[in-house]
Amino acid sequence: MSAALTHAPGNTRGRFSRAYVALVVEPWLYLVPSLLLIGLVMLVPLAIGLSYSFREFNLLRPGAARWVGLENYQDLWGDPQFWRAFRNTLVWTGASVALQFALGLGLALLLNTQFHGKRIVQALVFLPWAVPTFLTALTFSWLFNPVIGPVPHWLYALGFIEEPYNILGNPDTALWGPILANVWYGVPFFAITLLAALSAIPGELYEAAEIDGASAWQKFTKITVPFLAPMIAITVMLRAIWIANFADLIFVMTGGGPANSTQILSSYIFTTAFRRLDFGHASAIAVVMLVLLMIYAAVLLAVRSRLVRH
Repeated sequence: MSAALTHAPGNTRGRFSRAYVALVVEPWLYLVPSLLLIGLVMLVPLAIGLSYSFREFNLLRPGAARWVGLENYQDLWGDPQFWRAFRNTLVWTGASVALQFALGLGLALLLNTQFHGKRIVQALVFLPWAVPTFLTALTFSWLFNPVIGPVPHWLYALGFIEEPYNILGNPDTALWGPILANVWYGVPFFAITLLAALSAIPGELYEAAEIDGASAWQKFTKITVPFLAPMIAITVMLRAIWIANFADLIFVMTGGGPANSTQILSSYIFTTAFRRLDFGHASAIAVVMLVLLMIYAAVLLAVRSRLVRH
């Protein structure tokens, strides 16, 4: 019996160490391949991009790259094209997200009800998400074409414009072409996510509100919106980040023109890096954009955490 008591602490420590290895150390061993892959795919290019932003790096003269410190960031402050692209990014992202959210919420509320032909409408709502971006851009370029496109002629017939002109060729209106194409393309994202959130709201709440004599607007503001608020915060955050980095429609429809009137930060990064071959300046723009999006995401996540607690 004394021998058993003597070895008991050792056995306890042995079992504890084995449990510690199984519960703490072993899972990390399984995660090592994934962490290495993430590091190679994400962290290594990020580190290289950060290093480029502090160097003068031209693709035609890679051997002549030199360290310039904060010079690329100082050049951004006096770069009028950067500030114009920044303003365009705010308009592009804000208008696209606002219109996509409003239409997506309306479609989600519609699809959350029962009506004849609901499955057909649901399929049509989700259709834009399956269309390739390139095809969407070509379609909307045709719609805005002043010769064969219907939109300029419709606007002329309604009296909004004096003659059917090239909307995508006017610096004052060109950005709205890609914005409308982006709205059509991105509405299904909000419709799908908000419809899933609406389906999770208990029906008993609406029944109790109806018994109490609540109107449709009161049920929407007192039940639907509070339950959707956390989902709205996260979807708006994700969609805004995606749209700020999404320049495909702009490249195909306008190429950043006319006169850089549709140039956004992500397209300006591409233009600076692969047309001017100035990787240092382009990397500095990318770093500034990364910092701005991280601040935006942190604010939205803080708002979402407060909404969840309440």
